[in-house]
Amino acid sequence: MIHKLLGRLAPWALAALLAACGGGGGGIGGTGAAMGTLRVSLTDAPSCGYDAVFVTIEKVRVHQSASAADGDAGWSEVVLNPARRIDLLSLTNGVLDELGQTPLPAGTYTQLRLVLASNGATAPFANAVVPSGTGTEVALDTPSAQQSGLKLNTDIEVPADKVADVVLDFDACKSVVKRGNSGRYNLKPVVSVTTVLSDAGQRIVGWIAPAVAASAPSVSVQASGVPVKATVPDPTTGRFDLYPVPAGTYDLVIGAIGRVTSVITGVPVVTTAYTYTNSQAQPMAPALAASAPRALTGTVTPAAAAASASVRALQSFTAGPTVEAAFAPVDADTGAFEFSLPVDAPQKAAYAGTPGTQPPNAVTFTADPPRAGLYTVQATVNGTTKSQDIDANAAIPPLTFPFP
Repeated sequence: MIHKLLGRLAPWALAALLAACGGGGGGIGGTGAAMGTLRVSLTDAPSCGYDAVFVTIEKVRVHQSASAADGDAGWSEVVLNPARRIDLLSLTNGVLDELGQTPLPAGTYTQLRLVLASNGATAPFANAVVPSGTGTEVALDTPSAQQSGLKLNTDIEVPADKVADVVLDFDACKSVVKRGNSGRYNLKPVVSVTTVLSDAGQRIVGWIAPAVAASAPSVSVQASGVPVKATVPDPTTGRFDLYPVPAGTYDLVIGAIGRVTSVITGVPVVTTAYTYTNSQAQPMAPALAASAPRALTGTVTPAAAAASASVRALQSFTAGPTVEAAFAPVDADTGAFEFSLPVDAPQKAAYAGTPGTQPPNAVTFTADPPRAGLYTVQATVNGTTKSQDIDANAAIPPLTFPFP
């Protein structure tokens, strides 16, 4: 597989323990069932306002039934012994960290559980965050992932006599939630599961101008306004790698401090080659913003809804697409959130190239003035979404999203 594996595990992780598979479903041993292998890696999207985000993984469990309970037969496990502490922020820009692998019956697995270790009484904590500039480690409260594990619905196909590579994409930015002025933080894990089908593709590569890359802009690939993978470019070279990305066609969205939102539409991802948005000789530089960004505040109510809330700002182009232009963490105790939104017109360009080759010409963006400063802010709580349209060309009163 073409990727860098940080801290590649010793043999104990590559020979993970097996959970017994009972009943009529067929077990690991003695049943004659066709066997395959599941290999699991971890990666991360960029974080917001933290110097480190640590999680300690004890095991990854998979089951062929999406409704299987923790104590049911039929689970297979990748067990990390001892449990492994990982800084998620070391896993951006295409870097994967292999957790381990296990043999298991061939078939389709529709449930995955990520089990984290419990925190001790003193630092270093198993699960912790270091807020930017503080140098102080603060424990993360992780009640949902310590016992039965964080449940993820999946569709993992494990072929007979082959290895299925699965990547858990842990979005640290959306997973760390501040709790008012208590000095405490919740870990509300936001994790996606991607099956890697090929060593040769499922990757988008491009370059941001170094002067822009130094400000740690966000680069994401989105489908119908939903981010699929995000990263930050290398601060020196400006190169970004989005990997792994399922095969398909996407919008690439660039957001940078002091720059307008910039989108490349129709970016193809294939399994047979890398997709290059541009070349290092022709780096992208989103246009400078003429106006200061607009501050927007708001609250999700009641307080009981805040712990499971998420808020984002969508921006639509005149002829499409609609993209997520910003995401705001919601305070788990107060429900407060805050955005900083570009006022100037967003810009876009159509992908011009062929997977496997670097386009020879620079990406030329075109501004969309009618959409300047216009956003839809969405708040979601437990699957229920409410929206408000805003115009950031003028001051915006605080927003309130009430949920029953």
